[in-house]
Amino acid sequence: MSSVTLMGKSYSIKGDIPAVGEEAPDFTFVVKDFSERSLIDDFEGVRVLIAVPSVDTSVCRKEARRFNEELGKRKGVTGIVISKDLPYAMNRFCEGDGITNVITGSDYRYNDFIQEYNTEILSGPMKGLSARAVFVVGPNQRIEYAELVPDIGQEPDYEQIMQVVDELLEA
Repeated sequence: MSSVTLMGKSYSIKGDIPAVGEEAPDFTFVVKDFSERSLIDDFEGVRVLIAVPSVDTSVCRKEARRFNEELGKRKGVTGIVISKDLPYAMNRFCEGDGITNVITGSDYRYNDFIQEYNTEILSGPMKGLSARAVFVVGPNQRIEYAELVPDIGQEPDYEQIMQVVDELLEA
């Protein structure tokens, strides 16, 4: 079983995240109008799955803003910020911060993402939320990049993620 840290203390997560080369698990999530979307049925091309504990934290907000900026420079890629925040809270954040280049996906209804991608935090103050993780899914439904950020208070490796995205877009 994997773990992440928060302020120096270790917390276990559900299991090992899907690895590069594996087929991306499908999952259902809720968007801002409370309708449902599916990773595989509703989105094509390159997809960046951005799992955060909550857009109500400074690091998560900073991460969402950065992906909004980076992905907004590229055509043919969809970014999905996933958390257990309710859709209207996620929408309020996006509207307030001018976030228009990524989609917000709430995992509150089915917990599909945290179960399929094994990012559920199992203990501590953030129990039940998602650990911070990023996955890049290629057009072939394969995971091309997978990062479980070791400390919840840290940001992911943006440069490496964007390099993988660019390589997929150029292929």
